[in-house]
Amino acid sequence: MKIPRSTLEQWQVLQAIVECGGYAQAAEALHRSQSSVSYMVAKLQEQLGVELLEIDGRRARLTKTGEALLIKARELLGGAFQLEQLAGSLAEGWEPEVSIAVDSLFPVELLVQVLRDFEPWAKHTRVNLEETVLSGSEDALIEKRVDIAIVSGIPAGFLGDALMDIEFVAVAHPCHPLHALGRELEVEDLNHNLHIVVRDSGTLNPRDHGWLNNNGRWTVTSPHTRMELICNGIGFGWLAEHKIQKQLEQGLLKPLPLRVGQRRKLSLSLVVANPELAGPATCRLANLIRKVVVDGIQLRPLCE
Repeated sequence: MKIPRSTLEQWQVLQAIVECGGYAQAAEALHRSQSSVSYMVAKLQEQLGVELLEIDGRRARLTKTGEALLIKARELLGGAFQLEQLAGSLAEGWEPEVSIAVDSLFPVELLVQVLRDFEPWAKHTRVNLEETVLSGSEDALIEKRVDIAIVSGIPAGFLGDALMDIEFVAVAHPCHPLHALGRELEVEDLNHNLHIVVRDSGTLNPRDHGWLNNNGRWTVTSPHTRMELICNGIGFGWLAEHKIQKQLEQGLLKPLPLRVGQRRKLSLSLVVANPELAGPATCRLANLIRKVVVDGIQLRPLCE
Protein backbone atom coordinates (compact mmCIF):
# COMPACT_ATOMS: atom_id res chain seq x y z
CA MET A 1 0.00 0.00 0.00
CA LYS A 2 1.36 3.37 -1.01
CA ILE A 3 1.70 6.07 1.65
CA PRO A 4 1.58 9.78 0.64
CA ARG A 5 4.90 11.58 1.00
CA SER A 6 3.19 14.82 1.99
CA THR A 7 0.95 15.43 5.01
CA LEU A 8 -2.18 17.46 5.57
CA GLU A 9 -0.24 19.51 8.09
CA GLN A 10 2.25 20.58 5.42
CA TRP A 11 -0.55 21.65 3.08
CA GLN A 12 -2.23 23.55 5.90
CA VAL A 13 1.00 25.45 6.52
CA LEU A 14 1.29 26.28 2.81
CA GLN A 15 -2.30 27.52 2.79
CA ALA A 16 -1.64 29.69 5.84
CA ILE A 17 1.41 31.29 4.21
CA VAL A 18 -0.62 32.20 1.14
CA GLU A 19 -3.65 33.46 3.07
CA CYS A 20 -1.63 35.37 5.65
CA GLY A 21 0.83 36.79 3.13
CA GLY A 22 4.12 35.48 4.46
CA TYR A 23 6.04 33.07 6.67
CA ALA A 24 6.05 35.25 9.78
CA GLN A 25 2.33 35.95 9.60
CA ALA A 26 1.55 32.27 9.04
CA ALA A 27 3.75 31.26 11.96
CA GLU A 28 1.84 33.67 14.21
CA ALA A 29 -1.54 32.43 13.00
CA LEU A 30 -0.56 28.79 13.48
CA HIS A 31 1.24 29.43 16.80
CA ARG A 32 4.48 28.02 15.44
CA SER A 33 7.97 29.30 15.05
CA GLN A 34 8.87 30.85 11.72
CA SER A 35 11.71 28.38 11.30
CA SER A 36 9.34 25.38 11.63
CA VAL A 37 7.00 26.92 9.05
CA SER A 38 9.88 27.50 6.62
CA TYR A 39 11.17 23.98 7.17
CA MET A 40 7.78 22.32 6.52
CA VAL A 41 7.31 24.12 3.22
CA ALA A 42 10.89 23.43 2.13
CA LYS A 43 10.42 19.76 3.00
CA LEU A 44 7.13 19.66 1.07
CA GLN A 45 8.77 21.11 -2.04
CA GLU A 46 11.62 18.64 -1.72
CA GLN A 47 9.24 15.67 -1.39
CA LEU A 48 7.21 16.76 -4.42
CA GLY A 49 10.15 17.91 -6.51
CA VAL A 50 8.44 21.20 -7.49
CA GLU A 51 8.56 24.86 -6.45
CA LEU A 52 5.37 25.90 -4.69
CA LEU A 53 6.19 29.44 -3.55
CA GLU A 54 8.10 32.42 -4.85
CA ILE A 55 8.98 35.59 -2.97
CA ASP A 56 7.58 38.81 -4.41
CA GLY A 57 8.92 41.66 -2.29
CA ARG A 58 7.90 40.82 1.23
CA ARG A 59 5.06 38.52 0.24
CA ALA A 60 5.13 34.83 -0.57
CA ARG A 61 3.15 33.96 -3.68
CA LEU A 62 2.19 30.65 -5.19
CA THR A 63 3.80 29.51 -8.40
CA LYS A 64 1.50 28.24 -11.16
CA THR A 65 2.25 24.72 -10.01
CA GLY A 66 1.59 25.75 -6.40
CA GLU A 67 -1.79 27.22 -7.36
CA ALA A 68 -2.89 24.02 -9.07
CA LEU A 69 -1.79 21.81 -6.20
CA LEU A 70 -3.22 24.01 -3.45
CA ILE A 71 -6.67 23.86 -5.06
CA LYS A 72 -6.65 20.09 -4.59
CA ALA A 73 -5.07 20.41 -1.16
CA ARG A 74 -7.92 22.67 0.01
CA GLU A 75 -10.38 19.96 -1.00
CA LEU A 76 -8.40 17.42 1.07
CA LEU A 77 -8.24 19.76 4.07
CA GLY A 78 -11.97 20.43 3.82
CA GLY A 79 -12.64 16.70 3.68
CA ALA A 80 -10.45 16.10 6.71
CA PHE A 81 -12.32 18.74 8.73
CA GLN A 82 -15.65 17.23 7.67
CA LEU A 83 -14.42 13.81 8.74
CA GLU A 84 -13.55 15.17 12.18
CA GLN A 85 -16.95 16.88 12.44
CA LEU A 86 -18.63 13.62 11.50
CA ALA A 87 -16.69 11.79 14.19
CA GLY A 88 -17.78 14.43 16.69
CA SER A 89 -21.41 14.15 15.63
CA LEU A 90 -21.34 10.37 15.90
CA ALA A 91 -19.67 10.63 19.30
CA GLU A 92 -22.56 12.83 20.43
CA GLY A 93 -25.01 10.19 19.19
CA TRP A 94 -26.17 11.87 15.96
CA GLU A 95 -27.43 9.20 13.61
CA PRO A 96 -25.74 8.84 10.21
CA GLU A 97 -29.23 8.50 8.65
CA VAL A 98 -32.81 9.43 9.53
CA SER A 99 -35.72 7.93 7.61
CA ILE A 100 -39.13 9.58 7.49
CA ALA A 101 -42.41 8.62 5.83
CA VAL A 102 -44.71 11.53 4.99
CA ASP A 103 -48.34 11.26 3.95
CA SER A 104 -48.89 13.00 0.62
CA LEU A 105 -51.57 15.16 2.28
CA PHE A 106 -48.97 16.97 4.39
CA PRO A 107 -48.46 20.46 2.92
CA VAL A 108 -45.35 20.52 0.73
CA GLU A 109 -44.43 24.06 1.79
CA LEU A 110 -44.30 22.94 5.43
CA LEU A 111 -42.21 19.88 4.57
CA VAL A 112 -39.73 22.06 2.69
CA GLN A 113 -39.50 24.42 5.67
CA VAL A 114 -38.89 21.51 8.04
CA LEU A 115 -36.04 20.13 5.93
CA ARG A 116 -34.58 23.60 5.38
CA ASP A 117 -34.46 24.17 9.15
CA PHE A 118 -33.09 20.67 9.75
CA GLU A 119 -30.23 20.84 7.22
CA PRO A 120 -27.89 23.15 9.21
CA TRP A 121 -28.15 20.86 12.24
CA ALA A 122 -27.45 17.66 10.35
CA LYS A 123 -24.53 18.22 8.01
CA HIS A 124 -23.51 14.59 8.42
CA THR A 125 -26.94 12.97 8.69
CA ARG A 126 -28.55 11.65 5.54
CA VAL A 127 -32.31 12.05 5.17
CA ASN A 128 -34.30 9.26 3.54
CA LEU A 129 -37.77 10.61 2.66
CA GLU A 130 -40.60 8.26 1.67
CA GLU A 131 -43.79 9.89 0.37
CA THR A 132 -46.90 7.79 0.92
CA VAL A 133 -50.66 7.61 0.27
CA LEU A 134 -53.28 6.51 2.83
CA SER A 135 -51.80 3.62 4.88
CA GLY A 136 -48.32 3.76 3.32
CA SER A 137 -46.77 5.60 6.28
CA GLU A 138 -48.33 3.08 8.66
CA ASP A 139 -46.67 0.23 6.75
CA ALA A 140 -43.33 2.00 7.02
CA LEU A 141 -43.69 2.12 10.81
CA ILE A 142 -44.85 -1.48 11.15
CA GLU A 143 -42.05 -2.73 8.91
CA LYS A 144 -39.50 -0.62 10.84
CA ARG A 145 -38.35 1.22 7.72
CA VAL A 146 -38.55 4.69 9.24
CA ASP A 147 -37.71 6.60 12.40
CA ILE A 148 -40.52 9.14 12.00
CA ALA A 149 -43.84 9.08 10.16
CA ILE A 150 -46.61 11.53 9.40
CA VAL A 151 -49.69 9.34 9.18
CA SER A 152 -53.43 9.59 8.60
CA GLY A 153 -53.97 6.64 10.93
CA ILE A 154 -51.85 5.52 13.90
CA PRO A 155 -51.18 1.77 13.73
CA ALA A 156 -51.63 -0.48 16.76
CA GLY A 157 -48.65 -0.44 19.11
CA PHE A 158 -47.64 3.17 18.35
CA LEU A 159 -48.41 6.53 19.93
CA GLY A 160 -48.64 9.79 18.04
CA ASP A 161 -49.26 13.50 18.38
CA ALA A 162 -52.03 15.21 16.43
CA LEU A 163 -50.56 17.61 13.87
CA MET A 164 -53.36 19.07 11.78
CA ASP A 165 -56.72 18.44 10.17
CA ILE A 166 -56.95 18.17 6.40
CA GLU A 167 -60.27 19.15 4.84
CA PHE A 168 -61.42 17.68 1.55
CA VAL A 169 -64.00 19.11 -0.81
CA ALA A 170 -65.85 17.34 -3.62
CA VAL A 171 -64.92 19.06 -6.89
CA ALA A 172 -65.15 18.79 -10.65
CA HIS A 173 -64.36 21.02 -13.59
CA PRO A 174 -66.98 23.81 -13.95
CA CYS A 175 -68.08 22.29 -17.29
CA HIS A 176 -68.57 18.81 -15.82
CA PRO A 177 -72.05 17.29 -16.36
CA LEU A 178 -72.67 17.22 -12.60
CA HIS A 179 -72.52 21.01 -12.48
CA ALA A 180 -74.84 21.19 -15.50
CA LEU A 181 -77.65 19.59 -13.46
CA GLY A 182 -78.14 22.95 -11.74
CA ARG A 183 -79.36 21.54 -8.41
CA GLU A 184 -78.22 19.91 -5.20
CA LEU A 185 -76.62 16.55 -5.88
CA GLU A 186 -77.40 13.20 -4.32
CA VAL A 187 -75.26 10.08 -4.03
CA GLU A 188 -77.19 8.59 -6.94
CA ASP A 189 -76.00 11.45 -9.17
CA LEU A 190 -72.39 10.66 -8.29
CA ASN A 191 -72.87 6.95 -8.95
CA HIS A 192 -73.64 7.72 -12.59
CA ASN A 193 -70.37 9.63 -13.08
CA LEU A 194 -66.67 8.77 -13.15
CA HIS A 195 -64.97 8.94 -9.74
CA ILE A 196 -61.16 9.44 -9.70
CA VAL A 197 -59.40 7.98 -6.65
CA VAL A 198 -55.81 7.39 -5.50
CA ARG A 199 -54.56 3.91 -4.73
CA ASP A 200 -53.28 3.20 -1.24
CA SER A 201 -49.47 2.89 -1.29
CA GLY A 202 -49.65 0.55 1.71
CA THR A 203 -50.12 -3.20 1.38
CA LEU A 204 -50.51 -4.50 4.94
CA ASN A 205 -53.88 -2.91 5.71
CA PRO A 206 -54.89 -1.01 2.56
CA ARG A 207 -57.77 1.45 2.81
CA ASP A 208 -60.25 2.85 0.33
CA HIS A 209 -60.95 6.07 2.23
CA GLY A 210 -63.51 8.21 0.43
CA TRP A 211 -64.28 5.72 -2.35
CA LEU A 212 -67.89 5.33 -3.49
CA ASN A 213 -69.33 1.87 -4.11
CA ASN A 214 -69.85 2.40 -7.81
CA ASN A 215 -68.27 0.75 -10.83
CA GLY A 216 -67.46 4.06 -12.49
CA ARG A 217 -64.10 4.48 -10.82
CA TRP A 218 -60.61 5.08 -12.11
CA THR A 219 -57.66 4.50 -9.78
CA VAL A 220 -54.30 6.29 -10.08
CA THR A 221 -51.18 6.15 -7.95
CA SER A 222 -50.39 9.88 -7.84
CA PRO A 223 -52.50 12.54 -6.10
CA HIS A 224 -51.14 15.07 -8.59
CA THR A 225 -52.31 12.97 -11.54
CA ARG A 226 -55.77 12.72 -10.02
CA MET A 227 -55.95 16.50 -9.66
CA GLU A 228 -54.81 17.02 -13.27
CA LEU A 229 -57.44 14.61 -14.59
CA ILE A 230 -60.23 16.33 -12.69
CA CYS A 231 -58.95 19.79 -13.68
CA ASN A 232 -59.23 18.67 -17.30
CA GLY A 233 -62.84 17.59 -16.96
CA ILE A 234 -62.26 13.88 -16.42
CA GLY A 235 -64.31 12.71 -13.46
CA PHE A 236 -64.78 14.15 -10.01
CA GLY A 237 -63.27 13.55 -6.60
CA TRP A 238 -62.71 14.73 -3.06
CA LEU A 239 -59.44 16.68 -3.04
CA ALA A 240 -57.51 18.24 -0.15
CA GLU A 241 -58.59 21.87 -0.14
CA HIS A 242 -55.17 23.29 0.66
CA LYS A 243 -53.74 21.45 -2.38
CA ILE A 244 -56.20 23.00 -4.86
CA GLN A 245 -56.49 26.63 -3.77
CA LYS A 246 -54.81 27.82 -6.96
CA GLN A 247 -57.03 25.68 -9.19
CA LEU A 248 -60.16 26.91 -7.41
CA GLU A 249 -59.09 30.52 -7.86
CA GLN A 250 -58.30 29.94 -11.54
CA GLY A 251 -61.68 28.37 -12.15
CA LEU A 252 -60.27 24.98 -13.10
CA LEU A 253 -62.17 23.33 -10.26
CA LYS A 254 -65.54 24.07 -8.68
CA PRO A 255 -67.07 22.52 -5.53
CA LEU A 256 -69.92 20.13 -6.26
CA PRO A 257 -73.24 21.21 -4.68
CA LEU A 258 -73.80 18.00 -2.72
CA ARG A 259 -76.76 18.01 -0.37
CA VAL A 260 -74.77 15.90 2.10
CA GLY A 261 -71.08 15.05 2.26
CA GLN A 262 -69.55 17.85 0.21
CA ARG A 263 -66.76 18.16 2.77
CA ARG A 264 -64.73 15.57 4.65
CA LYS A 265 -62.01 15.83 7.23
CA LEU A 266 -58.95 13.69 8.01
CA SER A 267 -56.38 14.17 10.77
CA LEU A 268 -52.62 13.82 10.36
CA SER A 269 -50.46 12.71 13.27
CA LEU A 270 -46.74 12.60 13.99
CA VAL A 271 -45.33 9.27 15.16
CA VAL A 272 -41.78 8.65 16.39
CA ALA A 273 -41.15 4.95 15.88
CA ASN A 274 -39.06 4.40 19.03
CA PRO A 275 -39.29 7.44 21.33
CA GLU A 276 -37.13 5.84 24.02
CA LEU A 277 -34.33 5.02 21.57
CA ALA A 278 -34.59 8.06 19.30
CA GLY A 279 -31.26 9.81 18.70
CA PRO A 280 -30.58 13.56 18.53
CA ALA A 281 -31.23 13.82 14.80
CA THR A 282 -34.59 12.04 15.03
CA CYS A 283 -35.65 14.17 18.00
CA ARG A 284 -34.54 17.37 16.31
CA LEU A 285 -36.47 16.54 13.14
CA ALA A 286 -39.61 15.58 15.07
CA ASN A 287 -39.49 18.81 17.10
CA LEU A 288 -39.03 20.87 13.93
CA ILE A 289 -42.11 19.24 12.39
CA ARG A 290 -44.18 20.19 15.44
CA LYS A 291 -42.84 23.75 15.46
CA VAL A 292 -43.21 24.41 11.74
CA VAL A 293 -46.77 23.06 11.71
CA VAL A 294 -47.79 25.28 14.65
CA ASP A 295 -46.10 28.36 13.14
CA GLY A 296 -47.52 27.59 9.70
CA ILE A 297 -51.07 27.29 10.98
CA GLN A 298 -50.73 30.51 12.95
CA LEU A 299 -49.37 32.44 9.97
CA ARG A 300 -51.50 30.92 7.22
CA PRO A 301 -54.44 28.60 7.98
CA LEU A 302 -54.24 25.75 5.52
CA CYS A 303 -57.62 24.15 6.01
CA GLU A 304 -60.42 26.58 6.79
